[in-house]
Amino acid sequence: MANNKMLLEEKSRDIGNFVVGRLLPVREKRQVGPFTFIDHMGPSLIDKGKYVDVDQHPHTGLSTLTYLFEGEIAHRDSTGAHQVITPGDVGFMTSGSGVAHTERTPQYLRGKAPHTLHGYQVWVALPKEKEEMSPRFDFIPKTDLPRWQENNLMFTLVAGEGYGKKSPLPVYSPLFMVDIKATKSAWLDIKGQLEGEVAVVVVKGKVTDDTNTIEAGQMLVSKTENECCIQLEADTQLLLFGGQPLPEPRYLFWNFVSSSRDRLKKASEDWKNKQFPKVPGDDTYIPVP
Repeated sequence: MANNKMLLEEKSRDIGNFVVGRLLPVREKRQVGPFTFIDHMGPSLIDKGKYVDVDQHPHTGLSTLTYLFEGEIAHRDSTGAHQVITPGDVGFMTSGSGVAHTERTPQYLRGKAPHTLHGYQVWVALPKEKEEMSPRFDFIPKTDLPRWQENNLMFTLVAGEGYGKKSPLPVYSPLFMVDIKATKSAWLDIKGQLEGEVAVVVVKGKVTDDTNTIEAGQMLVSKTENECCIQLEADTQLLLFGGQPLPEPRYLFWNFVSSSRDRLKKASEDWKNKQFPKVPGDDTYIPVP
């Protein structure tokens, strides 16, 4: 394998009734551009008694981006936001100085026919000058995202800028997240279309470059100027993540991200001491591990 590429495997972890696969961070690679954390949710069957119920927990110093292919998640947070995220929508919660939120199967789906939940949640570290900004929640419905087709490939620009287009989602540093589907076998040219580090995450199907075959559950990390072209098999779907790295290193503890280790300690103590804002009407609480 060339030195400018790194192939990473998804590592599964259990969060109660739900199993997710983690692609970032790993020992070999802590970040790709400003992305510090990538969780692959499902595909999992959501059935009676097996609902998604992630109780109230905190974040600081980052934005969480939720993007689904199947199923629905009800998001609530301490800004007062309440939004059901459906396939193709983008839920983007910016924690800044501190936010609490919950993620659950919507009430109207409980007790109904089983359904599949499948998607990704990614964390984007905030620039140092934005780490203590006021929390906010942004929602972009799928109909508002740039979509286009070329060379047997269907593109959706989920976040940031790329391929001469810009997503309406407000972000805080140069980055991109692109959803790409191949109807037939096709070549994808990355060079000159995206700026910064890039990670190729295979959702389904298979991707090849000059030295590697990347399958579902794997991620290839490279530099855009060195990763010019990859081939997608028919019916392959992938996500491209990346952007310009932040100038300072980022530290991560539990749900907190910061350029300062001391800030992580303070966030932990504040959560232990119940000093975070609360989700309205919700008294659940996940303790610091």
